Amino acid sequence: MSSHCHTFDDASVEEYKRPSESVGGYSAAIKPPTMGKIIFYEGQNFQGRHWECNSDCADTFRHFNCCNSIRVTGGHWVAYEKPNFNGYQYILNQGEYPDYHLWMGFNNCIRSCQMFPPYRGAYKMKIFNRPEMSGSMMEFMDDCPNVYERFHHRNIFSCQIMEGYWVFYEHPNYRGRQYFLRPGEYRACSDWGCNNAWVGSFRRLRSGL
Repeated sequence: MSSHCHTFDDASVEEYKRPSESVGGYSAAIKPPTMGKIIFYEGQNFQGRHWECNSDCADTFRHFNCCNSIRVTGGHWVAYEKPNFNGYQYILNQGEYPDYHLWMGFNNCIRSCQMFPPYRGAYKMKIFNRPEMSGSMMEFMDDCPNVYERFHHRNIFSCQIMEGYWVFYEHPNYRGRQYFLRPGEYRACSDWGCNNAWVGSFRRLRSGL
């Protein structure tokens, strides 16, 4: 997807306008990706040089040096610590983030970002305690603040996302490193960008989180 992005030196930002809800070619549960917009600021509290983007970008290096605040005016986003959608992942829903700690950032480095359309349908996934979708299995359709209490295993080695978008968290109660998962098969934890199989909690990615 090509990137349509603009860099600004002043603090003015054009107000976001919501497009029509009627969109041909898309499921009623998914809205079109063109509705999204994210603005990255080098300073805290939306100060300093900033950069506006409304589609995926594999390398933000030429647009800003660091990122200390973010404003999301449309859509849902995943920001990455490193280029080409690698490194720490940060899930960003519509709203304002005046400091990088508010998106649970480990540092103020953002080097790539992806947008995905808001989802309004059902949620369903299966998790497994062995690779290749084997071993003990449990199906979920709702959030889980503590994986061990419900699954009785501390590790998730593979999973199948059947419906909806989900977020895995390293620790219980939605804390620690984040991992975004879209529908598909994840036969090893490395498929969702994790170096180990520890998952403390997970939840559905919905508007307003």
